[in-house]
Amino acid sequence: MNTTYHQHVDSYYVATANSVSEYPTLVDTVTCDVCVIGGGFTGLSSALHLAEQGYDVVLLEAKRVGWGASGRNGGQVGSGQRKSQDELEELLGAQHARDLWELAEQSKKTVKGLIKKHEIQCDFKPGVLHPMHKASYVKHAHGYVEKLHRDYAYEYAKIVSTTEMRQMLGTEAYYGGWLDTDAGHLHPLNYALGLAQAGANASVKIFENTRVTRYSTSQNVLVETSRGTVSADFLVLGCNGYLGKLEPRIRSKIMPINNFILATEPFEKVDAHALIRDDVAVSDSKFVINYFRLSADKRLLFGGGENYTHRFPSDIKSFVRKYMLKIYPQLERARIDYAWGGTLAVTMNRLPSFGRLASNVFYAQGYSGHGVAMATLAGKLLAQAIAGNAEKFDTFEKIPTASFPGGHYLRWPGLVLGMLYYSLRDKL
Repeated sequence: MNTTYHQHVDSYYVATANSVSEYPTLVDTVTCDVCVIGGGFTGLSSALHLAEQGYDVVLLEAKRVGWGASGRNGGQVGSGQRKSQDELEELLGAQHARDLWELAEQSKKTVKGLIKKHEIQCDFKPGVLHPMHKASYVKHAHGYVEKLHRDYAYEYAKIVSTTEMRQMLGTEAYYGGWLDTDAGHLHPLNYALGLAQAGANASVKIFENTRVTRYSTSQNVLVETSRGTVSADFLVLGCNGYLGKLEPRIRSKIMPINNFILATEPFEKVDAHALIRDDVAVSDSKFVINYFRLSADKRLLFGGGENYTHRFPSDIKSFVRKYMLKIYPQLERARIDYAWGGTLAVTMNRLPSFGRLASNVFYAQGYSGHGVAMATLAGKLLAQAIAGNAEKFDTFEKIPTASFPGGHYLRWPGLVLGMLYYSLRDKL
């Protein structure tokens, strides 16, 4: 492993990370226009977009850029929100649902545009396939494609029959479903590292190994770390699942949960083709979803299973492998080269939580497993809001975001019971 990334968890992504600069630790007092806390997609995107608008920006990361979920996730760049448009229309009304759809479309364009503009080498590939794990779900899935065509003029959604699905995936675990040809997938750590390099090129001052201990607001914002301080006009909180105790006012709006991925040995081209014929990413219909895709070097990257504690399983390879074998029993003898976990943040309604804590303190969090594109967009909208154009930011802020009941400690049992219920429903 490249020793530059010694503080990252061991993963396939780290082993194949692009070479980048290391960033210093903050050991002094600095002044800037905007201080951004968090070196994931939200923070990196907001810092980059702010710098491109002429702001003097400081970004603080407790570990390394991309150390959290942004550098460990499934790499899927999906369409829409975490809820379907049917659900959004019922929850928020037709116009608000349409506005959120259009913003989600912008999120994909933003990711693709940043990759192209900054020449980020992150193995972007088109296509996300949504197979149904129950035959009874297929009719609804096909009806949803028709709705996207009819109501949203989205022609990239394609109906897939059960026969074709099994040809596309080489498994009988699924029935029909649909294919989204405008969605895609990428190497998330290299995407994060590319955003950081683009930010640095735009004069963002990035500090790693710099944990924020507290902040205060008066006329300006004062951000304190263990070895230095930042005085800024504005503050962006982009911490998501790693918010911890930094900001109690928004802590209860999200619940950190852990998800896990493995990477097999590389396969020959014909064998990889037999698993995922068209090299698309896959995201199935289970509540605790299975998600998988092929890497650039033809490994199967398979995400499955989650837990709701502060600890990861002692044997992540075995933990995820059992989910993989339910889909691909033919991989019983395949070698598992890497396995890792990461912490993401979910909200009660599985929709992002945006807001202001003061006139100069903004946050975005709670992407609920839909964060590659949505967190990138969040950074762009945060930058716009700070610059005085908050219309699109407000579209997200208007989403009602309930707090998890029971406060910080008592919310955990309720979440676990709820997740166990849905996990049982997946199996019935």
